[in-house]
Amino acid sequence: MLMLSPLLAALGGAAIIIGLRLTVLPLLDPSRWYWRALLLGLAAILSWRYVVWRFTETLVPLDWTADALVSWGFATLETGTVLSSSIAFMILSRVKERTAEADQHAGWWLPGEAPGVDIFITTYNEPLEILERTIVCVKALRFPKLRAFVLDDGRRDWLRQACERHSVGYIVRSDNAHAKAGNINHALVKRARDPDRPDFIAILDADFVPHFDFIDRTVALFHDQSVGLVQTPQHFFNPDPIQHNLGISAGYPDEQRHFFDNVEPARDAWGIAICCGTSSVMRVRAIQQIGLLPTQSVTEDFLLTLKLAENGWQTVYLNEPLTEGLAPEGLKEYIVQRGRWCLGLMQIARNCYNPFGSHRLGLMHRISVVDSVLYWLTTFPFPLASLIFPLLYWWLGITIMNASLVDITRYYVPYYVMVLVALNWLSKGLFIPIVNDTSQLIAAWPICRAAALGLLTRGPHRFSVTAKGGDRTRVVVQWSLMRPFLILFGLTLGGLIVPLNADFVFNTSSTAGDGVAIVLFWTVYNLLVLLVAIAACIERPRYNRPQRQVLEPITLTIGGDRHRGWLVNLGPEGARISGPFGLSVGATGNLTIVRCQMI
Repeated sequence: MLMLSPLLAALGGAAIIIGLRLTVLPLLDPSRWYWRALLLGLAAILSWRYVVWRFTETLVPLDWTADALVSWGFATLETGTVLSSSIAFMILSRVKERTAEADQHAGWWLPGEAPGVDIFITTYNEPLEILERTIVCVKALRFPKLRAFVLDDGRRDWLRQACERHSVGYIVRSDNAHAKAGNINHALVKRARDPDRPDFIAILDADFVPHFDFIDRTVALFHDQSVGLVQTPQHFFNPDPIQHNLGISAGYPDEQRHFFDNVEPARDAWGIAICCGTSSVMRVRAIQQIGLLPTQSVTEDFLLTLKLAENGWQTVYLNEPLTEGLAPEGLKEYIVQRGRWCLGLMQIARNCYNPFGSHRLGLMHRISVVDSVLYWLTTFPFPLASLIFPLLYWWLGITIMNASLVDITRYYVPYYVMVLVALNWLSKGLFIPIVNDTSQLIAAWPICRAAALGLLTRGPHRFSVTAKGGDRTRVVVQWSLMRPFLILFGLTLGGLIVPLNADFVFNTSSTAGDGVAIVLFWTVYNLLVLLVAIAACIERPRYNRPQRQVLEPITLTIGGDRHRGWLVNLGPEGARISGPFGLSVGATGNLTIVRCQMI
């Protein structure tokens, strides 16, 4: 009992934090900046308290030894993650919502002088079943001066014919220079020569469907003549691969929800909201002033935000679900997409807008670039290091830290619990440790490679477009992705079994303090993460793509009779609804959905 008392005392800080989470935080309003700043400030203080303790009391003496290199290397990586999270905490301390502003300034133009809006649907290799859904819902939009164009970088005759059939514009170019940005620039130049040239352009990827009020709501924010771009969140019909493969889509949101629901509103409050490509609307005059969309990065959207800011234009964020699209359906496509985002950001920081360079970006936009670089450089290498470093302890006897279990409980546990509590409170429960770690681990190595490529080489760099569509009706085991996790799982499990029972292994009672107990807990956690990562590499079938995750009210009208019900899922083969009864086989009618009307 006497031995447990110091440990129980050390747990007091974490217990207080958990108690506050259960009793006090539910009573506070997360939209109030002072509560956000207080909570995130405490998380930052405990984070840096932990870092100071790590460097002053836990490291192996600095020397050219394996122990010193590993010990100092891991502590340095931890410090990078704390620095990254501290900047993120500062940004998250404020939030801005523009719904009331959009309400107030709806129809800000003079009667009969509505601005002209073009919708550009960008496509490269998507099939008709995906494109046609987008085209149909774009045609259902109602705005006084609205034209829709399909920008086909695949130069497909069948798509030209489909556009003629649906009476929408079709624009094609002779090459694919600068990919999506080049495709949009070509269409902008072409439309600028037409008599009905637009004042604004809305960008939709081929798989994104607009809600009926997408244009009305976004154009309302252009009442401010300094606004060059309005970004809206990206919501998805279907679960992302990790949600789907683990069978958690009903209880766990897609990986991008934290960014669109929490990070972008916070960035908007600081004036550093970023363009995310699709689901955005741009002022043509602003784009023409900066020389069209920049093409120096494979993530032209973030670069566009910085270019606009440098020339005095704002990017603002309207946090309303105004479009829905198709998340990457396969694990490889999911990883490719994130690798491209990382590569593009590194290109921006290296070649275009070095945050410490001599350009005209303001302080907050420079901090924005630093925040993004640190995110990619720390968030994804860290889970790899967390898997590998315990193996060095088990198999080679390399000491990672000299610390007692009591001190770990006193310094690390409150820091970890406070960060988790703060982020879960702000995001309404989006952070689940093992699932978050799994999503980072699965993409970790490709992202580390992309980060190194983007930072260390000037380019140009090749990239792959995220594939959509294809046969998803079979179980597919992604062996190439799973194999490293299987190897690490075997080594980690062996680390628990072999070293503690072998004569050749180091003396575990030596210089590592309570090292065995600490690394034992760490190792067990790693085994859980690896098991989940292995399970995520088994791609489950997807039927009637895309599957809707949220039921929506519908009205089915047949022969004058109106039947109310719910939309269960919606795909290219048709819709599945629940509720209406007494219908005859072969009866025809109208199915009305809140988002748009389909016949």
